[in-house]
Amino acid sequence: MMNSKTSFMISILAIAIVASALYFVFPEGISAQQEEKVFVTHNGVIVKTTGEVLDPVYAAATVDFEPDKFLREFNYGKVSKLEDGRTLREFTIIAEDTKVMEISPGVFFNVWTYNGTVPGPTIRATEGDLLRVKFINNGEKTHTIHFHGIHPAEMDGVFEMVGPGGGEFTYEFIAGPVGVHMYHCHVMPVEEHIARGLYGVYIVDPKEGKPLADEMVMVLNGFDTDFDTENNTYAANSVPFYYQNNPIQINKDELIRVYVINILEFDQINNLHMHGNLFDYYPTGTYRVPSAYTDMITLSQGERGIMEFKYEYPGKYLFHAHKVEFSEKGWVGIFQVNDNSDQESQTGIEYGS
Repeated sequence: MMNSKTSFMISILAIAIVASALYFVFPEGISAQQEEKVFVTHNGVIVKTTGEVLDPVYAAATVDFEPDKFLREFNYGKVSKLEDGRTLREFTIIAEDTKVMEISPGVFFNVWTYNGTVPGPTIRATEGDLLRVKFINNGEKTHTIHFHGIHPAEMDGVFEMVGPGGGEFTYEFIAGPVGVHMYHCHVMPVEEHIARGLYGVYIVDPKEGKPLADEMVMVLNGFDTDFDTENNTYAANSVPFYYQNNPIQINKDELIRVYVINILEFDQINNLHMHGNLFDYYPTGTYRVPSAYTDMITLSQGERGIMEFKYEYPGKYLFHAHKVEFSEKGWVGIFQVNDNSDQESQTGIEYGS
């Protein structure tokens, strides 16, 4: 039989266990109110929360990113002519690694950015142009820019480390080959630098141009918000469900050209399925003849291509990852096809201007 002292100790232990359980189930009922935090979201909304903020090591600024604007925004650089007649395009790209982005309503994440956004700006040139890219590293870590395409070894952004706190390097090379490429940081661990957001799109147009089209860029990406090397959100152009809630407006019978890149880290593949239509697909865009006429493509990390299509019937059409996990976590959107036969192209500008 237990003595009274033993019974008393067991009773105290039981009370402690029950009290601990009640604390985790009803924390507000037995503790003081948690400290409230205030944040300004990417669209200017003020959010108050008592919850945790993911990776809360950041400067005061937040990322202001608009997927609608990014979709059709191309950066042609500062254009001038050299003595030999060649076109010179000059760009400035600034890396930072202390910004915060609201990647989903109420979910804040420390992103690493080129020119303040994820993805960085879409750089565009014509084959044969001379590109001069001034890179400034305003981050707290070492960064570079590695361009896909053809260029000299010393412009590859792999061995030429650019130090933090204002380090600079100028990349200079001839634009080529024709196609849709990418650029990203190539500092070890490369996985982290890409997963955090240091990437962008680099398009090289043929000298003879292409048929006029409503052109747009879709970067297939996602974020690992709990740092377990598995993505928690998926999207086209960073913000989950954005194009489902804000359908992309296009016109019936108008040629649509989509530059699509998969930069998704931690998952082996990604894919894109388009409803109610098929598209011509040009892998990497380097050949002028499509490799397939299809409604779905599957891409590994770093793969990219060009989709071209027209919609015959007006209405709403989904496009999304056919990998259901990805679509249910944000990688889904809608094309709103409008029957506006007399309306100008959505771009409002001539090709290549």
